[in-house]
Amino acid sequence: MTAFLRSGVRATRLVICAFALPACLVACGTGEEELRAWMQQQRADIPVKVTKVEAPKKYEPYRYQSAAQPDPFGAPVIVSRPSSTLQPDASRRREALESFPLDTIRMVGRIASGNREHALLQVGDMVYQARVGNYAGQNHGRITGVTEGEVRLIELVQDAAGDWIERQAVLTLQLAAPQGSGK
Repeated sequence: MTAFLRSGVRATRLVICAFALPACLVACGTGEEELRAWMQQQRADIPVKVTKVEAPKKYEPYRYQSAAQPDPFGAPVIVSRPSSTLQPDASRRREALESFPLDTIRMVGRIASGNREHALLQVGDMVYQARVGNYAGQNHGRITGVTEGEVRLIELVQDAAGDWIERQAVLTLQLAAPQGSGK
């Protein structure tokens, strides 16, 4: 008897699904028609703006007719500039401070005796004395002035064309941090 009841339950479920499915589809269809009608109404209410597009301009190719001008597709013409007379002295003996980049050299003091002024320049743990005319840095930097607070240099560097040009540089006095400050 349980088998009979089970088959009856299945049959009842099938009958319910058979009638419920078309009813659901009919309900969906009515909402879709309303939606379509609303969309048609919205399309009709929107004003249409048509902007006139100008006709394209007629292309006229350029004709290169001058024999006096250089060929634009030929080999490039190299214009030579007179080279600069500035250049480092290769025969000069290099000084100790020329082994270090200028940004690693710090001015830590100045010594003045009579007419001579010497800058105290520190690199790492070593302190060097330098005066006007000495060289410092890896760009052939010649010291041109020593004052209480700075050392002025003129460096010789190469520009993009390979010519040597002068560049100004300054080392300013670096005050040491007090000991025990934690910095």
